[in-house]
Amino acid sequence: MDTIVNTNVRRAGPYGAGLGRTQANYAPLSPLSFLPKAAAVYPNRIAIVHGEWRRTWAETYARCRRLASALVQRGVGPGDTVAVVAPNVPAMYEAHFGVPMTGAVLNTLNIRLDAEAIAFQLTHGEAKVVITDREYSDVMRRALALLERHPLVIDIDDPLYEGGILLGAKDYEAFLEEGDPGFAWVPPEDEFGPIALNYTSGTTGNPKGVVTHHRGAYLNAMSQIVSWGMPAHSVYLWTLPMFHCNGWCFPWAMAANAGTNVCLRRVDARLIFEAVRAHGVTHMCGAPIVYNLMINAPAGLRDGIGHKVSGFIAGSAPPASTIEGMEGIGFDITHVYGLTETYGPASVCAKQAEWSSLPLAERARLNARQGVASPMQEAMTVLDPTTMEPVPPDGETIGEIMFRGNITMNGYLKNPSATEEAFAGGWFHTGDLAVIEPDGYVRIKDRSKDVIISGGENISSIEVEDVMHRHPAVDAVAVVAKPDQRWGEVPCAFVELKPGKTATAAEIRKFCREQMAGYKVPKIVVFGPIPKTSTGKIQKFRLRELAKTAEEIMP
Repeated sequence: MDTIVNTNVRRAGPYGAGLGRTQANYAPLSPLSFLPKAAAVYPNRIAIVHGEWRRTWAETYARCRRLASALVQRGVGPGDTVAVVAPNVPAMYEAHFGVPMTGAVLNTLNIRLDAEAIAFQLTHGEAKVVITDREYSDVMRRALALLERHPLVIDIDDPLYEGGILLGAKDYEAFLEEGDPGFAWVPPEDEFGPIALNYTSGTTGNPKGVVTHHRGAYLNAMSQIVSWGMPAHSVYLWTLPMFHCNGWCFPWAMAANAGTNVCLRRVDARLIFEAVRAHGVTHMCGAPIVYNLMINAPAGLRDGIGHKVSGFIAGSAPPASTIEGMEGIGFDITHVYGLTETYGPASVCAKQAEWSSLPLAERARLNARQGVASPMQEAMTVLDPTTMEPVPPDGETIGEIMFRGNITMNGYLKNPSATEEAFAGGWFHTGDLAVIEPDGYVRIKDRSKDVIISGGENISSIEVEDVMHRHPAVDAVAVVAKPDQRWGEVPCAFVELKPGKTATAAEIRKFCREQMAGYKVPKIVVFGPIPKTSTGKIQKFRLRELAKTAEEIMP
């Protein structure tokens, strides 16, 4: 690993004596500082919308302090973990401030995990408190039964959800009543101290616990605002799960923006368009699956929306057709890229003015790239992972995407060997294979484990998927390797068709042959539902298993 040079030393010449870091000119960076400012400057502006009720920034700050105070009274403090299992509801938003105000670490868990996976993460993270929404009471009851050490359980009894049972000693609102709205929380002394714990998807073995720091969360929150050009008091719709990479740091960014958070318990095209229309939503984020849901929704749902809505898209590399489709219904989509280890997006496909004069399809292709490092990430590049030398910007030579800078994790919890491997050579290794195009923009070719090697030829699954997405009947597609006795591996495509549309495997292959080399055309096409995570990512590890015995299945 690279040696870190200590610059906090006595300087020579006239810049030495008396010049340095003091309490007057330095404060550790923490996104917690955004909330008291929003409450002081804009106390009566609406901070959170949830169903019929509204809460101001002053009320939100008081509730976060109540949460912190109540947790401290229950013995929570620095070094402890507080887990939350909840959809995009106010309690989840408040936890992003209230939990780290105690010095504890916030662990937001994926609401789609099974009991065994939740139990593993609660045990590995040593959760002292679990705040859980009653919608997930069944899986949480089973998860808690698997634990040797039982945490304090607090229930979120959201009036917008009917069903489930209460598991804990108190519900969330009663728990807040134990706390002091004027609680004198102490900002962190160490900006590099942990603020959150997020687990990777764990597609091969147990997931790794990614520990992120206050400094990175602060800078990525600001980076999101800058890279998006968000005006003050933006209205943000929570389609992206807050449990996913802490909502890409937008809980903190929206406090810095003093904007309005519009909560949404579940992603539904009708609910999205209704919220955009009713609340004047200006910004939203999501995976391609969310935007495809909107593209394929009945046109009447969009009636009455006359203002521009900006969207960040990330997840798997989005097909150009998705960006093109959203632009066609009046949404301005920007592609961002990152990983849990980089607090979500740490790069952006920064748009160039001259692109606006290009045909829509070409503009969408350019906008679908992973782009360049975001404003507050130090560097993003593509290196040969063996030599650690940069690849030429020829759009052909493949290397691995790597990041370096402040928007990069502390490391993996209780896993120093994995941390050292991830940071080898002074860069964070993403595992994503890419090229650098002549304009300096990065374009992903594939995950290293998703490249299909057929007869000695490398096939990018993303390239094949992008072509197949252009077929008018295809709604979603995933391409993986299928073992083959002759070729070693061949492409196998799993396809979901759009409602009311039909296609055959032969038609799909004919469409592909017209646009790509023959060896890249899928040899097997399977029609049916594609397994995805709750954040919309296609679970290729499951498809690789299915592909081993896959035969063509007609719709």
